[in-house]
Amino acid sequence: MTLTENLTVDPSILEPAGESISDSLVRTLPGHAYSSPEVFAKEQEHLFEKMWLCVARSSDIAKPGDFQTVQVGSENLIISRNRKKEARAFFNVCRHRGAKVCSAESGEGARSFQCPYHAWTYDLDGKLIAAPNLTKMPDIGREEYGLRKAHVREWLGYVWVSLAEEAPSFEETVMGAVRSRLGDIEQIEHYDIDNLQVGRRITYDVKANWKLIVENFMECYHCATIHPELTEVLPEFADGLAAQYFVGHGAEFGEGISGFTVDGSEGVEKIPGVTDDQDRRYYAVTIRPNVFVNLVPDHVIFHRMIPLAPDHTIVVCDWLYLPSVIESGVDLSKSIELFHRVNLQDFDACELCQKATDSRAYAQGGVLVPSEHHIADFQNWAADAIKG
Repeated sequence: MTLTENLTVDPSILEPAGESISDSLVRTLPGHAYSSPEVFAKEQEHLFEKMWLCVARSSDIAKPGDFQTVQVGSENLIISRNRKKEARAFFNVCRHRGAKVCSAESGEGARSFQCPYHAWTYDLDGKLIAAPNLTKMPDIGREEYGLRKAHVREWLGYVWVSLAEEAPSFEETVMGAVRSRLGDIEQIEHYDIDNLQVGRRITYDVKANWKLIVENFMECYHCATIHPELTEVLPEFADGLAAQYFVGHGAEFGEGISGFTVDGSEGVEKIPGVTDDQDRRYYAVTIRPNVFVNLVPDHVIFHRMIPLAPDHTIVVCDWLYLPSVIESGVDLSKSIELFHRVNLQDFDACELCQKATDSRAYAQGGVLVPSEHHIADFQNWAADAIKG
């Protein structure tokens, strides 16, 4: 039996459960699904290198020639902006001998990208524009031997890429995930995320499999146990039901809670587009495979994951606020501290789970209780994708 054959979770998304053990319990994926290099390699190939992934905040490459190098699956990409201010994504591989073109993690105002090995040089649209003795090789196509491109979209103020030869529908996959959770796209547009600014960015180095992080974010059975500050602000989370399980539902702030802050004190200036129905509520959205969006009346918390190994995931978390709030210099510490604590609590829990994934006691996996049954939908999706 192969590793992927052992991922025996019902692939149907119609029934939010794996193999039923009883009316209350259903099986999870086996332990090796979270620790096996072979399974991780298949996930990189069939998920992270084929789907749309969020890789950067648009403002991080604000001007022509600004760039970042990012990891997408097993590939390294250059994310940049051309002279028309259009986002571009290139494989970070010279077309001459395969050297890595950009070694820096980021830069500003580059006029071109030059390979450090033989000085093949590419413009901001990836076209080959210079190389030693290039004029003596008139048969070399400047476009044909330009940097290989990946598909690019910008949405919600972020850059998204797909390495697939034919990218899946962005509207059906990325936007479809938001529509399925909130009911329609207009609900997220009220937060004007494109025009918010980063008030704080924290990068977390998590020694856990990316699926454990997604599963943790999707459920709240653990909330009463490890999130005392969060359940004080959102009392319904103490009951163990995740708000994102219900289409269009937002968890309501508790009585006497003024804002989404670590002590429930008043937050900052509310985002103007937020409706009365959305006020004093928290909405969580999962966009598979690597994004979590958290919506509250005065800011947005945006997570993106970068899986590096079966047991190693980088999580970049942005706290986004109105430009006027950032410019005012108001103290954001209580606003940021609430979800920073939630992140640390969650990631510690994920790391505890990761340690047991190779144990013989967890070889067949664990179980999901009723308030977690919807996690089986995610597990079915991941297992079905890599088997395909």
